[in-house]
Amino acid sequence: MLDNVIIGQYIPGTSVLHKMDPRAKLLGIFVFIFVVFLANNWLTYGILGVFAVAAILLSQVSLRYMYKGLKPIFFIVIFTFVLHILMTKQGEVVYDLGWLKIYNGGVKQGVFISLRLVYLVLVTSLLTLTTTPIDITDGLEYLLAPFKKIKLPVHEFALMMSISLRFIPTLLQETEKIMKAQMARGAEFTAGPIKERVKAFVPLLVPLFISSFKRAEDLALAMEARGYRGGEGRTRLRVLHWRFRDTGALLLLVILAAVLVVLRTHG
Repeated sequence: MLDNVIIGQYIPGTSVLHKMDPRAKLLGIFVFIFVVFLANNWLTYGILGVFAVAAILLSQVSLRYMYKGLKPIFFIVIFTFVLHILMTKQGEVVYDLGWLKIYNGGVKQGVFISLRLVYLVLVTSLLTLTTTPIDITDGLEYLLAPFKKIKLPVHEFALMMSISLRFIPTLLQETEKIMKAQMARGAEFTAGPIKERVKAFVPLLVPLFISSFKRAEDLALAMEARGYRGGEGRTRLRVLHWRFRDTGALLLLVILAAVLVVLRTHG
């Protein structure tokens, strides 16, 4: 299951999304997060679904690979759906068991919130799948540049965020290795009561923390050996260039937001 997590992974490519300026992609993600919450009916969620699939196709990342990335959140999606079915008491009763009544409003709300989670994971995953950690760092630093005037360590913050994203798949791979080593010694992580499964994960924490600190120390030594002294006076090998496609992508998102605002009153 852990090897299905795609957030933090980067897939080299020459697609339209790969060639976009990282600043445009970061701004686009922030705008999309806002846009998702504008949807409130079947039509608006359908339009968002078409947009999400189109973005995946433009990235040239296979739909099967994106589906694999959704597997880790299936439990959360199903739990959210069931919770809304049980807790939302709106609309007509579609199922009556006496002690349990399911309303069509609860089913509808459960589907909408579940779709919202899926769309957010799919589109935000495209950022790391099509953008190198260095580009994410540079993009964040450019966008946060105004905060330098109030003495905030913008470069260090951007670098920290980029390294954190990059370490997600690394730490998950390390966890997978430790789990397999424990299972070879008789540990069981997928069977038995939930309480026992939770207890089985406790022995993973110590070696995982030790491995994380070791990797962090190795990274610090490598950066120091290469003369890294922070962002002050640092030059860049690649200069970011904002192009027409970047402006067009953001305008498309603004148009999408306007369309959803208009259609919120329908359906």
